[in-house]
Amino acid sequence: MPSGRTHDRITLLALPAVSVLSLHYSQSLWQSAVVSAGFVFGGLMFGPDLDIHSVQYKRWGCFRWIWLPYRQRLLHRSLFSHGPIVGTTIRVLYVSVWLGVLTVLVAAGLNSIFQSAITWADLRDSTYKLLRNHWRLWLFWLVGIELGALSHSVSDWLVSAHKRALRRNRPHRYRRRRRRRK
Repeated sequence: MPSGRTHDRITLLALPAVSVLSLHYSQSLWQSAVVSAGFVFGGLMFGPDLDIHSVQYKRWGCFRWIWLPYRQRLLHRSLFSHGPIVGTTIRVLYVSVWLGVLTVLVAAGLNSIFQSAITWADLRDSTYKLLRNHWRLWLFWLVGIELGALSHSVSDWLVSAHKRALRRNRPHRYRRRRRRRK
């Protein structure tokens, strides 16, 4: 497996290509910037190795504890952590649940401190408007995150395939047989 530093280098070296290609296909500097930011975030902070004690996991700093249930439930390099689309979808949904809980707690705290009238319907409507009005940017962000995770998974798969090929082509060493005493 490539080390965390190698994965970081791959992400940073692939960033110009991702930026140019996303600019070519989207024809929008803003949308290309969102894809590129999602790619960097997906490659450095939100990649498949959050299921182990990795560089990505450590980068979450004081918030890394949110990944403990995720780490306990998923096997490393399984379809659910390293799988294309599936792994990223699970991580996005997982973080969305945490963000939802945090939003509810902050809203409840603000309501109790300021005696304001933030209702659950207001929160729901605000979230719906945010997603509906900016759905393209959210989509480009998700594409960038998926590309960042894919750069990680593909490098893992290539190194594993290379190691398997080396093992398969290695000459068989003959072992000396021990003579049994009579």
